Amino acid sequence: MAQKNILVIGSSNTDMTVKTKALPRPGETVLGGVFTMGAGGKGANQAVAARRLGGDVKFICKVGRDIFGDNSLAHYEKEGLDTSGVLRSDLPSGVALISVDEKAENCIVVASGANNDLLEADIDASAEAIRGCGILLLQLETPVPSVLKAAKLAHEAGATVVLNPAPACPLPEELFSYIDLFIPNETELSTFSGLPVCDEESAAKAAAAMRAKGVGKLIVTMGSKGSLICDGGEPVFVPARKVKAVDTTAAGDTFCGALCVALAEGKALREAAEFATAASALTVQKMGAQDSIPFRKDINL
Repeated sequence: MAQKNILVIGSSNTDMTVKTKALPRPGETVLGGVFTMGAGGKGANQAVAARRLGGDVKFICKVGRDIFGDNSLAHYEKEGLDTSGVLRSDLPSGVALISVDEKAENCIVVASGANNDLLEADIDASAEAIRGCGILLLQLETPVPSVLKAAKLAHEAGATVVLNPAPACPLPEELFSYIDLFIPNETELSTFSGLPVCDEESAAKAAAAMRAKGVGKLIVTMGSKGSLICDGGEPVFVPARKVKAVDTTAAGDTFCGALCVALAEGKALREAAEFATAASALTVQKMGAQDSIPFRKDINL
């Protein structure tokens, strides 16, 4: 069976992090600290994860005409992504300003910039790529109308449409009918279903409510516990691997990218979830976002 190609449409950010002893209070300047800068954004994280794990991946995003945009584009090309769909905006590239104290508490300010400029007209211009993909992977760090249009185009063309609904925000009911696979965490599932989610039983009930809204299948990610597959039959729980986590950044994004790679290779949903679980377990054992994403050779099933 030929591997399906994966199209990721989403956000591109540059993460700028300062680690310091204490977070500043309003109006206070704190001296000292270690500065790091790295690639981020949920769309970019998922695209890089899918590529490193063996997928044939094209990434569509929007970056500014600035040094951050230039660096991001060079990085994606180095990763082996098809960047022919990357667009430029007159708005600045997206950035996240992150402060982390010695207790690992943080405060984050995100300037979405060019990510908010990924408009419906851009989706129309990318229609050929969308209609030609095997799997479309979406998130919610770009405008919802653009997400809706992309999902509809891919659905009508017969592609598998996957939505990781993060960060949670109001969505049109129409969108759910275009989603073949919905990958929320517990909080997101509760938000969209309107039901409390605290364990496997409540997650299964909330997943059933989402299927009633038109969603095809769901995988509910439950952090260190594992994930729950809800496809209309008896829910199947896939336990997480027991590892020492040092940083959970990009673990969910790695899970989504890995899952799409396994599905593109023809694996069943349970097997795909086990592959994604193994990949995300490696991610949490390293610091950083894309710096922590593993390669296919690292996966031990």
